[in-house]
Amino acid sequence: EVALVESGGGLVQPGGSLRLSCAATGFSFSAYTMAWFRQAPGKAREGISSFTTGDGVTYYADSVRGRFTISRDNDKKMLYLQLNSLKIEDTAMYYCAKAKEPYSYVYLSTIDYAEFGQGTQVTVSS
Repeated sequence: EVALVESGGGLVQPGGSLRLSCAATGFSFSAYTMAWFRQAPGKAREGISSFTTGDGVTYYADSVRGRFTISRDNDKKMLYLQLNSLKIEDTAMYYCAKAKEPYSYVYLSTIDYAEFGQGTQVTVSS
């Protein structure tokens, strides 16, 4: 059974940093594109960063490019998201996600992902 468990969220001041982690079990992690999504209250879930398998290409939403960095450790079956220069508008629940198909070149569309974790809350406030 696929399981994605996020951790690392918390309360941080504007300009601060956090590192989110996602532990994956129940599937061949290295074969799947993985991504981070977020959802703020009253807003739709949005894809913010993905890391394709194979060629290891990373993608970022415009809203986070240059501030957030995605990485993965296939041996440990872990996905990470480094959040720097956090802004109040980054406040949201952050979710780890697994692509529907192995070795697929998908990017940041929700419909391309089959499983999501339970989320970890990031709150940016002074």
